[in-house]
Amino acid sequence: MPTQRIIECNGIRLNVAEQGEGPLVLLVHGFPESWFSWRHQIAALSAAGFRVVAPDMRGYGKSDAPQAIDQYTILHLVGDLVGILDALDVATAVIVGHDWGASVAWQAALMRPDRFRAVAALSVPFRPRGKAPPTSLMPRTENAQFYQLYFQEPGVAEAELGRDPRSTIRNMLFGASGDGVAAARAAAAVGGPAPNLGMVPKGGGFLQGPGAPKTLPAWLTESDIDFYGEEFRRTGFRGALNYYRNIDRNWEITGAMAGLPVSIPALYIAGDHDFIVAFPGTEQLLANMKNFVPALRKIQMLPGCGHWTQQERPNEVSAALIEFIRSLAG
Repeated sequence: MPTQRIIECNGIRLNVAEQGEGPLVLLVHGFPESWFSWRHQIAALSAAGFRVVAPDMRGYGKSDAPQAIDQYTILHLVGDLVGILDALDVATAVIVGHDWGASVAWQAALMRPDRFRAVAALSVPFRPRGKAPPTSLMPRTENAQFYQLYFQEPGVAEAELGRDPRSTIRNMLFGASGDGVAAARAAAAVGGPAPNLGMVPKGGGFLQGPGAPKTLPAWLTESDIDFYGEEFRRTGFRGALNYYRNIDRNWEITGAMAGLPVSIPALYIAGDHDFIVAFPGTEQLLANMKNFVPALRKIQMLPGCGHWTQQERPNEVSAALIEFIRSLAG
């Protein structure tokens, strides 16, 4: 297992897991996870000759979790990662992110190409800044709203997700996985409800469907669930949900970067069963991503893989990252 310690950076205290020696690789997790989501890559990358650091992002795990919503803007999050490099006395790093971590990694690449020499993003592709606040474009109907809209009201999603954190994590990890998506599609094929692509029914909750089966898929163990469940039992979900409550604020404060391309070498990896990839417009976005990320080396799609890319396909993701990082100059 990697060692863990608390470092002070950007005005807060962050817990980091670290292992290995060599050029620095910074691994940035998403929602609702922790440094632990990179457990397989930490071992593989450190064995391949890299120094690997995976923080609990602010609001998660053993890191500080400010209560104020406005303490979770993209400038705070990128600032934390720059602060980690400063605390480690390292000039540059390759940054790798998944889910929310991918969004942060793309913005770190955009804002600080002097500190981040390459970027690898899992699940979430680079999205150029749009012409309107993002929540104004999110789907909503008379009977349902997009899950990120459901997350906006403080306290509501916290109460639902925090009622039984272990069960929440177990059902979320299975439901959005390739195994969960395949099960949902199979059920729909014989007359069950169709998968709803992240829509929350009015008056209902985010957690829907039959939940995870008694026997988990091979990539996920009950002890993995225990780790995540205990972390969120201790911290609650407020910090994690505050990321979503800054989506429009992030759009407002990044106007100066509108139209700016990601200039550093990049890799994108996703599962073909990932609900993010299934969102309307994503296929066209991927087809045109090199227009916004001119040094994009590769788009790698993993058959049968769902949203939890590096956990569902640890060996393939680790191999792709090692190949990409070794290909970089210097």
